Amino acid sequence: MSTNIELKSRFGNFDWFFLLVASLTTGIGLVLIFSATSPMADAGRTFLVRQIAWFSLALVLTAIIVLFDYTLFERWAVWIYIFMVICLVAVWGVGKVTAGSRRWIDLGFMRFQPSEFTKLALVLVLAKYLQLRESAAGLQWREFVQAAGLILAPTLLVLVQPDLGTSIMIALIGISMVLFAGLDKKLLAVITGLAATAAVTLYCLKDYILLDYQRKRLMTFLSPDFDPLGSGYHIIQSQIAIGSGGLFGKGFMQGTQNQLMFLPVKHTDFVFSILAEEWGFVGCLVILLLFSIMLLRGLSISAGAHDDFGALAAFGCTAIIFWHVVINIGMVTGLLPVVGVPLIFLSYGGSSLLVSFMCVAILINIHMRRFSRYSGVR
Repeated sequence: MSTNIELKSRFGNFDWFFLLVASLTTGIGLVLIFSATSPMADAGRTFLVRQIAWFSLALVLTAIIVLFDYTLFERWAVWIYIFMVICLVAVWGVGKVTAGSRRWIDLGFMRFQPSEFTKLALVLVLAKYLQLRESAAGLQWREFVQAAGLILAPTLLVLVQPDLGTSIMIALIGISMVLFAGLDKKLLAVITGLAATAAVTLYCLKDYILLDYQRKRLMTFLSPDFDPLGSGYHIIQSQIAIGSGGLFGKGFMQGTQNQLMFLPVKHTDFVFSILAEEWGFVGCLVILLLFSIMLLRGLSISAGAHDDFGALAAFGCTAIIFWHVVINIGMVTGLLPVVGVPLIFLSYGGSSLLVSFMCVAILINIHMRRFSRYSGVR
């Protein structure tokens, strides 16, 4: 009887609003994918059908995850992390090469991108590790070095695929969690100095460290007209699409940059440009509002979590959403270099969408069990 009452209480705390906002954002993404791929005729409709299938699977996965206490992720965090690192290594042997990068493992019925799931694996293992920090003043040197090792391993494995955008994402998510956990003041001062020195060094050695296409992206960021028909083409067409949308946009499937195929990879990395061209400033404002709701809700769940692991995991899941939004929108508007990061919930991609809803499911799970006396018990 008590178990039934507890279950009713937990599911009474189910955050339907959070799931609704995430689903609504994904629904808008489906509309944008349909518009972006409509000029491709039958081949384009395949993208939409696949994304709908991934969305359905994501909802099922969300339902499964909320059934189990989130402390299960704490117990399995290390093994999940190890498995994902092994998958990143395996990509070199069995991975499928697309557009010059070896990022996917073909399972027959689907293509699995380990680097996307590695973001969540890193969040879980860091949440497990950082909750054990010894000092209330923040992480000490030994703890910081160990945390840095957990971040650096997948970052480098993804970087050599090569996938600069995802490796930057993994590093930023990990750094965000370390800063959230707190650093000793002296340690923070030293790290800040080292980071500044490393940034200057990397800039001076960019011609020797960066690959050719990465150097072109950097030069394009500084001046899009550097190579207007090559590396600068994407950002120039994106800025034209965004600027031409005006206040209310040109209308659904009426965008010239979209329908005349001037804008490349528009259903993935540049889906926000389609949104701006067809729905204008108002449409962009609606999407930013939906993202803001999710981010604020995620931070609220982190603040109200029952234990340190829940707080850190919730913050990490929120950081995944935050950095995808900031980097993608900064990228397509020309405020940041083009690094190939999709817009979470909106862009086409099965692995990305599944990870997005897994983050939502974990956040809802932590929220549901914030008052449970059983949460956190080993």
